[in-house]
Amino acid sequence: MKREIYLDNAATTKPLECVAEVVKETMLAYYGNPSSLHKKGMEAENILKEASQFFAKVLGCVPEEILYTSGGTESNNMAIIGASLAYRRQGKKIITTTIEHPSVGEVFKYLETQGFEIVIIGVNAEGYVDLKALENAVDEETILVSIMHVNNEIGTIQPITEIGKVVKSKNPDTLFHVDAVQSFGKLPIHVKKSKIDFLSMSAHKFYGPRGIGLLYKSKQAKMKQLFWGGGQQKNFRSGTENVPGVAGTLSAAKYVFKEQEAILSHMANCKATLANGLLDHLPDIWINGPGLAEGAPYILNIGFKDVRAEVLLHALEQEGIFVSSGSACSSHKKVKDGVLVAIGLPNDCLDNAIRFSFAHDTSLEDINEVIEIIQSQVTLLRRYTPGGRKK
Repeated sequence: MKREIYLDNAATTKPLECVAEVVKETMLAYYGNPSSLHKKGMEAENILKEASQFFAKVLGCVPEEILYTSGGTESNNMAIIGASLAYRRQGKKIITTTIEHPSVGEVFKYLETQGFEIVIIGVNAEGYVDLKALENAVDEETILVSIMHVNNEIGTIQPITEIGKVVKSKNPDTLFHVDAVQSFGKLPIHVKKSKIDFLSMSAHKFYGPRGIGLLYKSKQAKMKQLFWGGGQQKNFRSGTENVPGVAGTLSAAKYVFKEQEAILSHMANCKATLANGLLDHLPDIWINGPGLAEGAPYILNIGFKDVRAEVLLHALEQEGIFVSSGSACSSHKKVKDGVLVAIGLPNDCLDNAIRFSFAHDTSLEDINEVIEIIQSQVTLLRRYTPGGRKK
């Protein structure tokens, strides 16, 4: 059986074995409804309390500011729509960037149809937000700014603490939302120091279960509820909480925060080894986004001249190597827009980008094997491009 090499961890990660065990145990032993007043309900509620205390500690907030959702998309939607509706009497101007995830970008498009003024801030060739443009855009009518921490396609790390200070210095009442789906559990985040009012997270990006996410919501920030029902989670998100999912998320988070430094160092080594191995042996390839040392240690986006990304992706799949040609949440779209367009990549390079993303269990042996196979496949595929085909 062919060995599989999984390098699409920005799309989703393989759950830890301890996570799967905790989810199973919780489903079978702590099956009570956390809203029930009897012992089984209290057992389930205690799991939620323990998790909230842990996440509050690592984020620098209080447990009451942690909400549980179905994932990053719901967290982003709840924060952006909920806050915009809650503050629409104070103003209707909301700001985001050209490189946001669809679960943010599409929400802004929706809010524009509801009468909100949308301002979209550009980025430079490495994907960094134009801070001067942001500063100029924030005014007394601005109620919300939403900017992601780590870009899911090219790995740009936005200076969120600096951004938070820029936003609040122009208007202390403007809310700051951060999509931290690609950074939580990997990079340090302190919501108070960075002046963040809302922060979105998703468990399956750091070896937790799918279908469970978190939303940090500052006690000082208002948010219109989007769910009506039993009034769980302080009326902000009615519905019985996913206790097994929360337990699994807590298990994953305990692991990644304990091993964070070692995991980051290992992933950075994998990234550098892959990048240098390809750059040293293949002509006409380039890194999209920030330089090798500046971007997230776990995301690498490389363009291969005269090789369509989708073709290379499937060629690698045949070799048991799994990568991505962009965001998994927008891979079905055919329109040329998004991150690579936003950073100014020429049209003839937009279809050549492959994203590699690493995990705690990615091995250097795997990386070296991938280097050899990509060299072979790219050389082979280039023979069949218009510039290299023998007719």
